[in-house]
Amino acid sequence: MEAVVIVGAGIAGVATALALNRVGIKALVLERSDGLRTTGAALTLFPNAWLALDALGVSHKLTSIYAPIERGFYTNLKSGAIQQVSFSKANGNPRSVHRKALLEALTEELPIDSIRFSCKIKAIDAQQHEGSSIAVVHLEDGTVIKSKVLIGCDGVHSVVAKWLGLAEPVHSGRSAVRGLAVYPQGHGLKDVHQFLSPSIRAGFVPLTHTDIYWFFGGSSQGTNLPTDPKVIQSDILENHAKNMPELYLDVVRHADVSTLTWAPLMFRLPWKVAFGNLSKQSVTVAGDAMHPMTPDLGQGGCGALEDAVVLGRHIGNSYLQNGRIIVPREMCRAIQKYVEERKWRATWLIVGSYLSGWVQDGGSLWGLEWFRDFIFYKFLFRRITEVTHYDCGKLPF
Repeated sequence: MEAVVIVGAGIAGVATALALNRVGIKALVLERSDGLRTTGAALTLFPNAWLALDALGVSHKLTSIYAPIERGFYTNLKSGAIQQVSFSKANGNPRSVHRKALLEALTEELPIDSIRFSCKIKAIDAQQHEGSSIAVVHLEDGTVIKSKVLIGCDGVHSVVAKWLGLAEPVHSGRSAVRGLAVYPQGHGLKDVHQFLSPSIRAGFVPLTHTDIYWFFGGSSQGTNLPTDPKVIQSDILENHAKNMPELYLDVVRHADVSTLTWAPLMFRLPWKVAFGNLSKQSVTVAGDAMHPMTPDLGQGGCGALEDAVVLGRHIGNSYLQNGRIIVPREMCRAIQKYVEERKWRATWLIVGSYLSGWVQDGGSLWGLEWFRDFIFYKFLFRRITEVTHYDCGKLPF
């Protein structure tokens, strides 16, 4: 029997495995793909994520490569108004990183046999073992894995979340194209730029001196979106972004098409997180499996790293207090403490992200564009982004 099984080798999954490893617990990570999932191109890690990475002992591997972001420029394409936002803060600036680099920084710290690839889950159930409930995972190849603890880190359409009875995520009414642009000779840019027009938001964030992360978001009622990367690039250039500034169009022209994705923006209704079944006995969820949210505050990956540290702390405390033994009955209590600590934090991140996106995307509502340019960016944006300076705490050693 396994001590802990984690479903999904994305950011939440490998970070949780590392948190547990740091306190002496070896977890088995089951990944349905045949290798690490590096789709998503890049993400911006805010100070709360760097505090979590500090707790996991890997932040230094990334800060030596990726420079801090100091400011961003937000341009209203209709009026020409430009708002400058400073990201400087005493406890750290955000930094944008390649998703692959983050995953590798985490997985390099794990025992070599921690992740088992090509594991597709067929079913989950629970059974009694020595008076306590354990999780039983059935794979499509017939393999049956029993575990004292099961943690679902398997993304927006989580199998574990479905087993717990959590409501399915809903469509936000928007979609986004995301990818990398590569300038072999260097791009010479260092600031964040966003360009706004009614129901459209596009922008880019420099990663290194050669790579830029870029995105294009807009209204989209359906989920039937192009999947061919070359079609995505040409559709953005020739149709959706044709009136964007040349600075942005040049970034899109330099796209590494192998990194392009176009996907609907999904989120779980916040009250379904606050009052939903986030755990059952020794089974719970983390990352997008718990709290999928729109990307407007850049907190999807950051929240997943927070989850990992908090899970590691509560499970680790129980493990250490019981003589370095996983006691199933005590694990139920540890997981409940994790849920109580995380559910309201996750709920407010979902709400804040959605409202931030609604305001920034503008739309046709009377006065919203004026509110965004003269109230939101000047007075409210910095207050809202205070959530990015949250400290999730340390791991027990």
